[in-house]
Amino acid sequence: MFEPPWTDPADLVGALKREGEVVLAPQALGALGVSAADLDTLKPCWDDLPPDGYLKDGGRYRFRRHGCFVADGDTLTLQPHRAHWQPLDYNALHGGIQRWYVPLAQEMVASPAWNALLLGLARVASAMKGEQPWFIEAHPFRIDTSDGIGRPTPEGAHRDGVDLVAVLLVSRHEIKGGESRVFEAHGPAGQRFTMTQPWTLLLLDDERVIHETTPIQPLTPGERGWRDTLVLTLRRGGFQGP
Repeated sequence: MFEPPWTDPADLVGALKREGEVVLAPQALGALGVSAADLDTLKPCWDDLPPDGYLKDGGRYRFRRHGCFVADGDTLTLQPHRAHWQPLDYNALHGGIQRWYVPLAQEMVASPAWNALLLGLARVASAMKGEQPWFIEAHPFRIDTSDGIGRPTPEGAHRDGVDLVAVLLVSRHEIKGGESRVFEAHGPAGQRFTMTQPWTLLLLDDERVIHETTPIQPLTPGERGWRDTLVLTLRRGGFQGP
């Protein structure tokens, strides 16, 4: 497994502007105004994720919830529940349909750590692209190996049609695989690495790079393993919709 290319938190915005991606170590999350210990209080929420009923490959390996927020200055506001939607241009497998997922758990939405994390990411987005409201979609995922293999990104390498993508590793349990791959959207350069430390953060400028995660398999054949992540997308101007 390749070690992530760690970013100096003091150079977070500068590195994101130069490279289109950064990886923050868990101990560097103070750059966003939150700590890994704070976020640990959210971990039980990943044990209560309903199955994803929209997988077109027929798999049973993905569990998730969904919620929407607007970050405006120092204020984070939960929005009325809505469908998750992406155009086919960005998601050829699951795009073009309204996907209604179960809302986020109340204990997640009400957590001070949650509020700090989303507002911290909004500050990064504003530092990159100008101060403005940010429309945030939140996706806690569990990918498991109950089918023998789990696919974190069944759509393959992709963009999300937003401004900033944040991928936080929450936990890995008895699995192999799950390598993160980031490529220039309009060039040959790319990186591959594996996030293993809980609350490692991958930040992506969605206009400049595409990304994917390789499938996972159980360390012990027949045993169930899983990979838990939190994916947050920030978009200017509004949420995506048909």
